[in-house]
Amino acid sequence: VLQEKLLPVIDACFTEVNPIPVKKAMELIGLDKGIVRAPLTELEPEHVTIMKKALLDLGLKIKE
Repeated sequence: VLQEKLLPVIDACFTEVNPIPVKKAMELIGLDKGIVRAPLTELEPEHVTIMKKALLDLGLKIKE
């Protein structure tokens, strides 16, 4: 049951190459993510939207 609840967040973590989505998720919930070093980039805006929705649906608060 817990895995089913986490599935949208898990899916959002694989919208781009890791660790980009995981670092964005950490940032969104207020954890220190460190920097994303080259050649990696920031998470694409449409994927940020997916990640935010998944985290909010899980009941987590988003820091903006």
